[in-house]
Amino acid sequence: MQDDGAQDGAQDGTGGGALPEVEVLVAHQARATLRVGDVFLKVDSDRAGIDAEVAAMAAVTVPTPRVLWREHPVLALELVPGTALGTFGHPSPVGPAAWSAAGSALRAIHRTPLPDTTAPVVTGPLRRRLDDSCAWLLAHGVIAADVVERNRRRAELALRPSAPRFTHGDLQPDHVFVDGDRVTGVIDWSAAGPGDPALDVAVLTLGHPEHLPRVVAGYGAVDLDVVRAWWSYRALTAIPWLAEHGFGSPEAFPETAVLLRG
Repeated sequence: MQDDGAQDGAQDGTGGGALPEVEVLVAHQARATLRVGDVFLKVDSDRAGIDAEVAAMAAVTVPTPRVLWREHPVLALELVPGTALGTFGHPSPVGPAAWSAAGSALRAIHRTPLPDTTAPVVTGPLRRRLDDSCAWLLAHGVIAADVVERNRRRAELALRPSAPRFTHGDLQPDHVFVDGDRVTGVIDWSAAGPGDPALDVAVLTLGHPEHLPRVVAGYGAVDLDVVRAWWSYRALTAIPWLAEHGFGSPEAFPETAVLLRG
């Protein structure tokens, strides 16, 4: 006769073993990402967004997660090996060679062909978002007015006319995985598409400016003034969104530290 524990194990299909935990990585109104063991489940009600992400992973020459299955609105992806370059607001756990490898991988991403019909980068919505964010920061007194103004002037350079390239669109360091000096996977392609390549460099190094020279060593020539302009733009526009979505006090945000570092 089986004991109760054995019966429970037979009923849940685990043979008495523990089920993998469900970890919620990202969850907001637009989409959610869950981890179950070695599988990532991305839930997005916008079918076009999932289609675009899968197409982007198929187009680039860098390692990306393997698609396990798709059943709208869910995309199942395999875990990529390696260690993330870092997390915004925390020291990087990897060495300089890994950051150079990330720069080389980023250059390969930017060499991905775009359709001949790709339109120029439209900066009007970006400028309006910058205006609204600066107004919010001043109205809420989060940061001194002179700091906001200094960073706003710098951010204006990011909105210069530029020819679009294929970009990742949200290349945070915890989206790049490495093993030593080799990139093993680049994840989260939901924002991929035509854009300013300097933005990818900026997002990658926003919280780790000390590694910018190593990224550039792997990437090649890039206008560092534009990269710094995107640092300011990214920080200015992120703080209001984070505050309004319950991520804590703006004074403690890493983005605030970016604006204060000069």
